Amino acid sequence: MLSLPQRDKAVIWHPFTQMQTAPLPIPIVRGEGPLLFAEDGRTFIDAISSWWVNLHGHAHPYIAEKVSEQLRTLEHVIFAGFTHRPAVELAERLLPILPGNQAKVFYSDNGSTAVEVALKMAFQYWHNLGRPRTRVIALEDAYHGDTFGAMAVGGRSPFTEPFVPFLFDVDYIPAPVPGRESESLEKLRALLDENVAAFIAEPLVQGAGGMVMYEPEALDALIREARSAGALIIADEVMTGFGRTGRLFASHYLTEKPDLMCLSKGLTGGTMALGVTTCTSVIYEAFLSESKFKTLFHGHSFTANPLACAAALASLDLTLSEETGANIRRISDRHAAFADALRQSPVVRNVRQRGTILAFDLHTGELTSYFNNIRDVAYQFLLDRGILMRPLGNVLYILPPYCITDTQLAEVYGGVRELLKVITQR
Repeated sequence: MLSLPQRDKAVIWHPFTQMQTAPLPIPIVRGEGPLLFAEDGRTFIDAISSWWVNLHGHAHPYIAEKVSEQLRTLEHVIFAGFTHRPAVELAERLLPILPGNQAKVFYSDNGSTAVEVALKMAFQYWHNLGRPRTRVIALEDAYHGDTFGAMAVGGRSPFTEPFVPFLFDVDYIPAPVPGRESESLEKLRALLDENVAAFIAEPLVQGAGGMVMYEPEALDALIREARSAGALIIADEVMTGFGRTGRLFASHYLTEKPDLMCLSKGLTGGTMALGVTTCTSVIYEAFLSESKFKTLFHGHSFTANPLACAAALASLDLTLSEETGANIRRISDRHAAFADALRQSPVVRNVRQRGTILAFDLHTGELTSYFNNIRDVAYQFLLDRGILMRPLGNVLYILPPYCITDTQLAEVYGGVRELLKVITQR
């Protein structure tokens, strides 16, 4: 009789996985809090929130109950010409906690599609005004998703190389990391003209690009410059939203506010797929017309799925609670203390932190890259010690669920210390 991993290998193609050389996947049978329980009895601390989606822990009973209640009432309904309470209530609750200029909510089903919607809104906004603009400016090494529009505004890399002929051209500027703020601003200034439709950025933390971090003042300067040329500002907060950076949204660190925002991942507490794109009244009103040709022609079969909206409402209850706020501050403080210890290691470079996100580079003499061999060594070393981390090449990061205990955090930090000791002795 075949095992579950063997059955998996016979029928499934996994994401970001070279299927010929990858080991058999680990079957997970249960989750609870920050823990994942494997079929063979092993337990893992989910130190990366299962690709950054899980805010409150696995199988959270409150979210589960709310989804269950909704499932017995209404599982789905077409969202063109119809509506339902969970979608309306979620929009009503989201808008007041976003930057004050956000006025309308458009639902989709993941982070990539939230970005696709924002791009289409930006391009069609200018089209509807009768002043088409066709260019976008983005940050180097950005990651906005894997659908074609999202890939187009992401940084060019081996991941996008097979598709480059099919992607629209985008102009890139360096991320305004400390020491490169002026260079980034000058490059943006040189690129701006009346054909730039939008400037898109992951505010303060570029996730998949290597947890690249920069300061709010630097992004404010870029936004002001882009806005002076009329460009719309798109904030991709798919990863940074819902407390990850220490504030509810990374955009809350900014003086300048985005015109469009993209949300997903933690939106439902990691329970179900859901995406949101929000925009200002000015953008929305450009689509209002007696002409049907000015309609935003975009939608998904599962747009505003009631179950996903119910999960998001439950997650929002938890996110806005005093307990979660205290946990975010606690994790941030623990990370800051561990960051100081990391800086003492001879094989660690560029320790950086923003809220509950802690990242650092392993310095082994190899070329810094997503395909750095140290990635597999570090991943397996930590996994063997019951810690799930998924390095971005030589970049290690800790981005845990907010319910992780101090004891569990100490176990994660301890595993990292062991890893650094082994690497130092190589």
